Amino acid sequence: MGSLKELRGRISGVKSTRKITNAMKMVAASKLRRAQTQALAARPYAETMRGMMTELAQAMQEDDTSSLPRLFGGTGKDDTHLLVIMTSDRGLVGGFNSNLLRLARARIKELQAQGKTVKILAVGRKGADFFAREMPDAVVDSFHSDGGKDGVSFDQARKIARRIIDMVEKGEVDNVSLFASRFINAMTQLPEEHGLVPLPRTAPGAGNDNEAQADGQAKAGKGDGARYVFEPDETELLTQLLPRNVEVQIYSALLESAAGEQGARMTAMDNSSRNASKFIDSLSLTYNRTRQANITRELIEIISGAEAV
Repeated sequence: MGSLKELRGRISGVKSTRKITNAMKMVAASKLRRAQTQALAARPYAETMRGMMTELAQAMQEDDTSSLPRLFGGTGKDDTHLLVIMTSDRGLVGGFNSNLLRLARARIKELQAQGKTVKILAVGRKGADFFAREMPDAVVDSFHSDGGKDGVSFDQARKIARRIIDMVEKGEVDNVSLFASRFINAMTQLPEEHGLVPLPRTAPGAGNDNEAQADGQAKAGKGDGARYVFEPDETELLTQLLPRNVEVQIYSALLESAAGEQGARMTAMDNSSRNASKFIDSLSLTYNRTRQANITRELIEIISGAEAV
């Protein structure tokens, strides 16, 4: 049990910490409103774009795609995988980063067990620092995920997408997967993996029933002679659509990650403030008991001295 002076110092220190966590909670809450609005506004466009490209890939899977850009079907090999992993630039976000990194590490181990080469493009300082320690030879580039006071910009997503597209077009990687956290609410962020290159043949999250239904529709369409008609020709159209799709998916993931980061930080700071309050109550109780014990001891000493006189 510490002295009264030590207890008063600890109580004062915890109160100061609680003020900081309360302030950080309020700042995160104010940023969350804007980030959530942007993420939810961009989500329908990104999902529609992803669904359209998936349907296009299904319709053309039996055609000759050798003349199409590599963003459509990859290099034709499955040896080198690029993982684009999005984390936050700053900490104090609870399990936001650790949950995503756990998913990415599980995928990396799976690919390495199959003899594949893994390359990492880290978006966010926390992820970049982590892989710089764990897998320095695998990191090919890194970007900041924080858009500053103005938030995430499309130019930021375009720079990341341009780096990915260059690697695919040069044949440096065969497959590209995106790891990012999907914003559910302030308390829940869901780490997810999305395929970027080659184009997925099934919608994200589709189960066996959906796949069977899609196969049935494809067979039925083939039997009826249903085909996509391209205007202009498919190569020219896909040359424009495929890079745009990568940019849109990166931009949407950045917005989702930014909203999830602020939600996770707000929740973490709220929990910290609550724990600080409980700790202050516990320290105050200890302080009062110690003070009462000191008073009682002093009274006994005074009484004992008076009786001795």
